[in-house]
Formats: sequence, C-alpha cells, structure tokens
Amino acid sequence: MLLKEWMDVSEVSFNVMLLLEPFQIEYIATQEPDRVMGTALKANSAVDWYLRQCYPPIGGYLDGCLALAPADTSPEEVRQAEIQILEQYRDWVVYAIKPERYDQLEFLDWDDGSLLSLADFKQKVVIDIGSGTGRLAFAVAPIANTIYAVEPVANLRRYIWEKREKLGLDNVFPLDGTITQIPLPDDFADIVMSGHVYGDDPPAEVAEMTRVVRDGGIILMHPGTNANKDQEAHRYLVEQGFDFATFEEPDDGIKHKYWKTIHK
Repeated sequence: MLLKEWMDVSEVSFNVMLLLEPFQIEYIATQEPDRVMGTALKANSAVDWYLRQCYPPIGGYLDGCLALAPADTSPEEVRQAEIQILEQYRDWVVYAIKPERYDQLEFLDWDDGSLLSLADFKQKVVIDIGSGTGRLAFAVAPIANTIYAVEPVANLRRYIWEKREKLGLDNVFPLDGTITQIPLPDDFADIVMSGHVYGDDPPAEVAEMTRVVRDGGIILMHPGTNANKDQEAHRYLVEQGFDFATFEEPDDGIKHKYWKTIHK
C-alpha cells in the first residue's frame, strides 16, 4: 500500500541522531543556531557528544544552540523540541531505521517508462548516484549489464543489498559515495543517472558525473528539479546543453527530467 506520509517521528527516540553520518552532520553544521536544537541537545548529552566526535567542525553551531537553550524546561517541552528536530530531518530518520517505508511513499510510484525512454539501457554499465532505496537502479536492472548504486547512507546500502537478493537481481552493487565524490574511475560507465540528489552545487556535480561517463555516454537525471522551482539548478543544466522534458510524480507534481550525450 502506498503512503503519503513518511512516518510519525513522535514515536521515535531522539537517540536516532546517534545514527547520523558525517556528511549529514556536516549539513546540520551549516544551519543557524536555534533554541529548539539547543533545548533538545541540553537534555541529550550523548547526542551532543556524538555529533562533536563525528564531525568536529560542528562544535561552534552546537555551542550556539546550547547558549540559546532556556535554563529550565519541562520533560514535555524537551520532547516537543526533540520532535521538531526529528521532523526537520525526518528523511534521515526514515533512512536510519525504516528504509522500507521510503519505498512505500506515493511519489515514487511514477511510471518506469518515463525513465526507460531516456536511454537504451540494454547491456549497459550504469551508475546510479544517490541511489537511496534503489528506485532508479532496480527499474533498469532487468535490462542493464551492471548497476553501481552510489549511496552515502550505510543503512540504505544495506537495504539495497537485501532488496537485490529478494528481487533476484545480482547485477546491482551498492557503493559508498556522493554526487561530488563518485568512487569509480574516469570514463567508467555508459550511463550515469541520478534522482533527487542534484542541485546543491551544479557545476561540481555535473563535472563529476562527466568525469565517470565514457565518451558518447549519457548523463540523465530523473527527476532533476521541480518544474516550477529550482530555477538556478535548471538554468545551469540548460546552459550546459542538457535537453529536458516534464513528467508527473504522484502526489508531488510536475518535475523536470534531463539528458545529455557526453562528447569528450
């Protein structure tokens, strides 16, 4: 059964923050210190310690949050602060403890043909960047030769291994990496694809995808951006010569998808 909501984080312990990975904590460190995070951290010293040990540069942010925390708070106020933080990072909570729930979300129920029409995947070597639970990877696995599912979250890589066994698709291989650090050689793949991961640093991301695709290979993004948002990210791809079209993601509206044949 498809779900519209990720999960009810009010049922989750704040200790789930102990499962975050350095690249996620690095993102938290870019935020402005706030009272809510300070309130939650003041009552959860183990989480505060873990974040500092896992990514030391976050120390200034955490100190700023703690300085904003009220002197006295009730258990109810602490729990409300914890829930607010968990809601803010609910996608990471799902990845850490219930990745199968992500697979049930309605927006993933788009037509595979929308992806498969962008390239000939038959017997190709494919890199799927930001693979998540493997939505794109497993759509092309019955056709492609080999798919390398690049995913920085360890629990999602574990989930992909389990999923490939259940589906009997032994040509999908999860790897640790990101869209700007793909752990594969230059000119490696016939097709490089990605889903929601594109957009934080378009020049660096496109450069890294170009590095690992062979001459005459294809980069495609499905979806790359929201059709009525992310205009800077969209504009950059168009300037780089990507073609684009639109398709509908169930319960999430119209999206752009992009493709470009790379000539080196």
